[in-house]
Amino acid sequence: MLPARRGEETIDLPALFRALAAAHEDVFWLDAGAGAEDGWSILGIGEPDPAGPGDARLDAAEDAHADADAGMPPFRGGWVGWLDYESGAERFGAPAAPSEGGPAWLRVTAAVAVDHATSSVWELGESETLRGWSDPSTDSGAVHSIAEPVEASVFEASARHTPAEYAALVERCRDAIRAGDAYQLCLTTRFTVPGAHDAVETYLRLRSASPAHHGGFVRIGGRALLSASPETFLHASGGSIRTRPIKGTRPRGADAASDAALAAELVASPKERAENVMIVDLMRNDLSQVCEPGSIRVDGLWAIESYPAVHQLVSTVSGRAISGLDVQTLWDAAFPAGSMTGAPKLSAMTLLHGLEEARPRGVYSGCFGYVGADGAIDLAMVIRTILLTADRAVVGAGGGITWGSVADDEVDEVATKARAPLAALGASLPAAWRRG
Repeated sequence: MLPARRGEETIDLPALFRALAAAHEDVFWLDAGAGAEDGWSILGIGEPDPAGPGDARLDAAEDAHADADAGMPPFRGGWVGWLDYESGAERFGAPAAPSEGGPAWLRVTAAVAVDHATSSVWELGESETLRGWSDPSTDSGAVHSIAEPVEASVFEASARHTPAEYAALVERCRDAIRAGDAYQLCLTTRFTVPGAHDAVETYLRLRSASPAHHGGFVRIGGRALLSASPETFLHASGGSIRTRPIKGTRPRGADAASDAALAAELVASPKERAENVMIVDLMRNDLSQVCEPGSIRVDGLWAIESYPAVHQLVSTVSGRAISGLDVQTLWDAAFPAGSMTGAPKLSAMTLLHGLEEARPRGVYSGCFGYVGADGAIDLAMVIRTILLTADRAVVGAGGGITWGSVADDEVDEVATKARAPLAALGASLPAAWRRG
């Protein structure tokens, strides 16, 4: 655990982010979103830790839960990083493409945490390391809080599939469902923008255009994850484990009336409700492997959450962790997440490996966030996310396919999901994907 103490009453998080990213190769920002009025943002630095947090025990987090109730940060030291899809699929026993670098974790050495509900600031780490963080402009020259503008559509992304190819894969998914090999399949594709990109400025544009309660930036060893994720994969505190799968999407409307109509259409859609509840049932099963018998609850079903680009259908499942549960055992039960695989999970992952031609998803469809040294967990799904390396940016997108899916609608959903991350890069969808 890191030393924790109250810090400055206000702090300019984008300015601090720029300063830390300029001074440190390995840096993170777990971001409650631009303009957040609740939740926590945690920004800091760390050292790469190949072993990661798998041995951390969840039942060590009882004291942390009490600390959080007393107003202290939910994270008091531990790890920040990600799990990639291929490593998880292989461990689960499903066929997997070659990994594009595997999981990556930082052992956090210093951070600041901001409670957006109260504006309180906490410093985590040694005072010497944190000196000057409350006023980053003193050490970094001209530091600006506003993201630098980018000319719209400077680049056109390339696509792993054409719309026609993706639509054909949707029909193959429906064939597999008709044959009884799966109930739902999360079919994905990828868009790529070549060249070097400014990770920091790209993230600031992304968070401004697409604020989300589980946004984040994590840069480890030359790879940078930039996310506007709206989906909680796993949250654990005080012995309780919670997951909030998203299944069901509609674009936002052009005006208030059309926007409300699209939200109402989403929550009333038999196809979207079926898609969502199948994953709820799968996550109930996954958590039952690591939770006390009889403790699994569906705390919310088919709630609408609205974001700048989309409406989402969200449900909540929770349970009480069994005694002695460690993080790796939880991951073995629940990862990769059902919302990014399908049901039944192993059959779905096996089918998708073939449908996606054994091509990697990478960090997309994985998860990212923190694991506390005390066993507290907050991990988001890697969706609505950019992964940057030295020579390219990749954006994954996909959707859940059921027997009720309409191929053209699924193509449009992929385009809706990919548009905002690509725009933050100054890129547009390929011409064939821009259908209105």
